[in-house]
Amino acid sequence: MEPILVYGFPAGSSMGLVAGLEWLGKSYRLCRVDMLGEMREPSYARLNARHETPVLITDVGEPLTETMAIAAWLEARDDERRISFAPRSAEADRMHQLMAFINTGFTSAFGPLWVALEDDTLDAQKKEVLRAFGREAVIERHDKLEAMTGDGPYLVGESPTLADALLIGVARWLDFHEVASPERWPKLFDIRRRIEADPAIAYALALESGESVAGSGACLGHVALHEVIERYGR
Repeated sequence: MEPILVYGFPAGSSMGLVAGLEWLGKSYRLCRVDMLGEMREPSYARLNARHETPVLITDVGEPLTETMAIAAWLEARDDERRISFAPRSAEADRMHQLMAFINTGFTSAFGPLWVALEDDTLDAQKKEVLRAFGREAVIERHDKLEAMTGDGPYLVGESPTLADALLIGVARWLDFHEVASPERWPKLFDIRRRIEADPAIAYALALESGESVAGSGACLGHVALHEVIERYGR
């Protein structure tokens, strides 16, 4: 069977993995999930007990959670090295280093901003404290990633890889939360512009918005969430 990526909207980090699947070029299917509604339903726990996206239903029908685990699954099947590098190469080590930073400190820095936005039980003072803390953390993490970034057109190498897929799914949150101008970090800004101009990103964003668009042809269509849960949930 083709793997199925369960990806979230609005503004889910899993958007980058959709683009990664497009770049990989192998057949897959998708399942679009409302993170503010469907993902919070009790039945979703059968796919991910933590009520999070993304989830990958593998080619043997097993749910696989956590972005880094899904990225590793894709990398292991990247026979033509379209989105990764040869194992044990310096480029692969570099890609893994950047992916780990993006998926941990870089992503988690936005946590306070999301809590301030989504938690209606917090009063205005607590929300402002969270926003202030979150803005400082996001800027600091951007400073660190800018310092880690080389002078190439992408994070690693001459074409987009899994590192760029993870970056683009999260980096847009800088604009969403109006933390700072992306031009403040010139290297990251140039990489973002280059990635965002890629057809795979335009395709992933259109799907996230609920549009019906044509991609590379690798995606064989969407599967309804209830079908995925009934067939592959635990």
